[in-house]
Amino acid sequence: MSYYQTSPKYSNFFILLLFFTMDFGFTLTQASTICNTIKQPTPLISFLEKLQETAHTTYGDSKIFDPKYYMDVSLKFDLVKTIEAFDKLPKSNNGSVSVHDFEGFSNNFLNKAGSDLVYHEPEDFVPEPVGFLPNVENAKVRAWALEVHSLWKNLSRRVADGVGENPELHTLLPLPKPVMIPGSRFMEIYYWDSYWVIRGLLVSKMYETAKSIVHNLVSLIDEYGYVLNGARAYYSNRSQPPLLSSMVLEIYKRTHDLALVKQSLPALLKEHQFWNSGVHKVVIQDDKGSNYTLSRYFAMWNKPRPESSTIDKETASKLLNVSEKQHLYRELATAAESGWDFSTRWMRNHSDLTTLSTTSIVPVDLNAYILKMELDIAFLAKTVGENCIAEQFLKASEARSDAMNSVFWNDKMGQWLDYWLTHSNKCEEVHRWDARKQNQNTYASNFIPVWIELFNSDKVTVKKVKGSLQDSGLLCDAGIATSLINSGQQWDFPNGWAPVQHMIAEGLARSGLKDARSMAEDIAVKWLKTNFAAYKKTGTMHEKYDVESCGAVGGGGEYTPQTGFGWTNGVALAFLEEFGWPQNQSIDC
Repeated sequence: MSYYQTSPKYSNFFILLLFFTMDFGFTLTQASTICNTIKQPTPLISFLEKLQETAHTTYGDSKIFDPKYYMDVSLKFDLVKTIEAFDKLPKSNNGSVSVHDFEGFSNNFLNKAGSDLVYHEPEDFVPEPVGFLPNVENAKVRAWALEVHSLWKNLSRRVADGVGENPELHTLLPLPKPVMIPGSRFMEIYYWDSYWVIRGLLVSKMYETAKSIVHNLVSLIDEYGYVLNGARAYYSNRSQPPLLSSMVLEIYKRTHDLALVKQSLPALLKEHQFWNSGVHKVVIQDDKGSNYTLSRYFAMWNKPRPESSTIDKETASKLLNVSEKQHLYRELATAAESGWDFSTRWMRNHSDLTTLSTTSIVPVDLNAYILKMELDIAFLAKTVGENCIAEQFLKASEARSDAMNSVFWNDKMGQWLDYWLTHSNKCEEVHRWDARKQNQNTYASNFIPVWIELFNSDKVTVKKVKGSLQDSGLLCDAGIATSLINSGQQWDFPNGWAPVQHMIAEGLARSGLKDARSMAEDIAVKWLKTNFAAYKKTGTMHEKYDVESCGAVGGGGEYTPQTGFGWTNGVALAFLEEFGWPQNQSIDC
């Protein structure tokens, strides 16, 4: 039976009224306030940006310099004392400090980045869980799967006690439970990464570790009203693709933990409100006068991203106007909120990053995630007896489904296409739908709605999507390419990313169509082979891969390719659980 097949009835008008007020009761004044919200950096963040700038002038664009590192250090002494010492450093005319003096200051006043996270032995980890991947029959593949499973120990951390005791000395946020970091430079929990980490943890039977991640994300909603991009103070200006409801649902399907559902539901309602009000809310009217409400990404920021401040300033350096720079900074942060940072998908000119226009785009994938959120909440609310909330969210999901079909679906192409807005900086504006504003370029995101049961249960739609994907040019020797445009940005060709492979393949596999499942399995096999080949060559799992060649690691973007790697590990295990691996099938390229 589907996890979304519910038939809720109204149970309590008061609860419904309370929910309606909480979730949809924004006044125009409140919306206007949200529209104009700009988060302000804390004094610590402002100082660390200055530190980052000095490090950049001292080290230059060398492999030694990573701007994020200088936002992740913590202070040994209070901020006033640290700034006094920093200001006394002898500086040259260009603001640089000698390497000797800079490193002396760092050693005396700063703790190394990542030192405020300490190793945590996962209590529910065992080297080979009972019932682990029974359909993986090939001994070579099984041995590798157990190695991937063991990587959870490498990525497990907890926030050091000192962070909660002296939060003003850290950009790392205090979290109540242990965490799983993605790996390498990403030394904190990240929002949408956590969904695929949890999918892998569930394969590994590490249910308590998975629940801890959800508790941490719920705590961020309790504190901020939304899940931050990552658990750092400098990420409070934006969120990331909203998949918390999916995490709760997947854990519930395995554990039937009603307490987790009850604890999470208020936070999920608050998160839904965040994505459906103020600057995130977009209303589009068709030629028959029907209005459709959808959502977009929109960071509460118009400055350089602190973790990439020197890079963003360099990107904006050719813009002379202050307001143009502020606009670009918002677009950069908003692209980071999308998870696709960066891609030609958000650019008006595919060769010029300063033409990023993420806030001007109503994205297919974001609305697919929110549609799933609505379906998830409907099911979870029904499960704990909140029938009126379930009914409300089923109605919301029906409205969003209609909106996605009306605004995004292109029947000729067999894809859902992002929609461009003419004006992007106003709240409460109704935009008139125009077919010419659909983005006709092919991106992997155009196929992500097939992940949602509401769409993959429609066999006519799945057949069209499957044929379109087959002819799209995105299917490569080692997986699905993110786009067809080789721009040098990391969310473009030839890079492939684990979440994209998983959502599209899982949607096709669960459609009930034999040929769609066959395509899904082919995608999974190619992806697993490239993961395996790269692992055997490098000893690590990677953040992204070059899908033109089996075993090739991805590149591009603004930082060195990372290893670890949380969501890649999770997708590998999830694929092996879904499709197994026969004894006589080779894993080699």
